[in-house]
Amino acid sequence: MRFLPIILSLIATPVVAEAFDRPIPQAQTAEAEFWYLVASLALVAALVGVQWLVRRS
Repeated sequence: MRFLPIILSLIATPVVAEAFDRPIPQAQTAEAEFWYLVASLALVAALVGVQWLVRRS
C-alpha cells in the first residue's frame, strides 16, 4: 500500500501524455448558414411573442 502513490505518480508523467492537437476550423457551409438563419428567425419570433404576451397583461 505504501508503493501505490509512487506507482501512480510514475504513471501520470507528462512523457506518457500525448501532445495537444489544435482543432482546425472548418469552413461554414451554405446549409449551416441556412439553419443559422432559421434559428435566428425563430429566436426573433419568440422574443416578439413574449413581448406581445407581456404587453397584454
